[in-house]
Amino acid sequence: MSERANFKNTLGLILATAGSAVGLGNIWRFPYMAGENGGASYIVIYIFCILLFGIPCMVSEFIIGRHSASNTARAYRKMGNKWWSIVGLVSVITGFLITCYYVVVCGWCLQYFYATIVGELNGDVNYYIQYFKDFSADPLKPILWAVVFMAATYYIVIHGVRGGIERASKVMMPALFILLLVIVVASCLLPGAEKGIAFLFMPDFSKVTGSTLIDAMGQSFYSLSIGMGCICTYASYFSRRTNLTKSAVQIGVIDSMVAILAGLMIFPAAFSVGVQPDSGPSLIFITLPNVFQQAFASMPFVGIMVSFAFYALLALAALTSLISLYEVNTAFFQEELKISRKKSATIVTVGTGVIGVFCSLSLGAVDWLTIGGMTLFDIFDYFTGQIFLPAVGFFSCLFIGWYVPKQIVKDEFTNWGTLRSTLFGVFMFCVRFLCPAGILLIFLNQLGLLPL
Repeated sequence: MSERANFKNTLGLILATAGSAVGLGNIWRFPYMAGENGGASYIVIYIFCILLFGIPCMVSEFIIGRHSASNTARAYRKMGNKWWSIVGLVSVITGFLITCYYVVVCGWCLQYFYATIVGELNGDVNYYIQYFKDFSADPLKPILWAVVFMAATYYIVIHGVRGGIERASKVMMPALFILLLVIVVASCLLPGAEKGIAFLFMPDFSKVTGSTLIDAMGQSFYSLSIGMGCICTYASYFSRRTNLTKSAVQIGVIDSMVAILAGLMIFPAAFSVGVQPDSGPSLIFITLPNVFQQAFASMPFVGIMVSFAFYALLALAALTSLISLYEVNTAFFQEELKISRKKSATIVTVGTGVIGVFCSLSLGAVDWLTIGGMTLFDIFDYFTGQIFLPAVGFFSCLFIGWYVPKQIVKDEFTNWGTLRSTLFGVFMFCVRFLCPAGILLIFLNQLGLLPL
């Protein structure tokens, strides 16, 4: 096998890996989670969870990926045994299943981007509710948009780590930040926006409950792509000189900044027109179009441009994450089947595309694609998010904390003694005790066994 590819420089490494983490989890999920959990107090707890849980778990996946220099399934097998390889394989399968339904949501982003351009997003809140229901249940449109998204992802992935993923990330991530900042400025200049800003930056800890902590902890894992195989796969392309802890902190900072800016983009506008911050998952596709329309009613051109920029931003964020999910499975098939990157990416495209079609059709176009009252889309979302991700994260921590020889972990953590090991003891405590305990709490709460 030829020498393994790697990132050209640190900037490309950080932007590509941050692109994996920055996605709909930041721009869609984080704002509505913050809205449902009190705003500023939730953000403080979220950042605390990133530091104590997210970064140690990310460093663990970095160590596994770089030390093995393999796809995620093979990485656990090389560092462990056939039983531990199951964890890596489940991680790859999780990435595959997430891709199947995530690409459907990516297609929705493109539809709303297109609808903004042609002027379809214009009406009251009932109009937006019906618009989303009609579009998501359409047997053809969501699939066509999903295919467009997959084609773009396929094109980037087949051009390799440097020529495809790294090059695209260096363009898309700065573009994402510029769009985000433009919308934040526009939102914060609206009348009454100061209420939304206060909601985000003035904590009221009297509203904090046990569920707030669990939600923030779960969001930190979801947002950083822990357990999906993305972090481990990208780390397999790291050089021996890469400072794993520093990289994890930088990615955590970028990820958190995007999440907070997303809140700063959404809530000032929402408060400006009197929309409640706890609008839930419908916030992006139902509530926000109405918010933008009302907020910029006196400046319709500005409203159109803000909506245009917002859905372009959403599509970019979705694409950066989809690329990393694609790469997990592309690397797996390429190495396990010993085939070219192009053939491997083709397998991923066809496999996830076919299943993605059924996920999309299950949302209304085809009645029989339901099990136990849940659509195929919801089933994939539930099992990957509620079971597979926490399980992979939990066993990854046990793997690094208790199974892999401590000297190997320390060598990777300190780049073979060339970096200071001041925080190594803290890291080991987190991955041995703190992170597994936190993940277990999330898992039990998601299953309803620890109601808070």
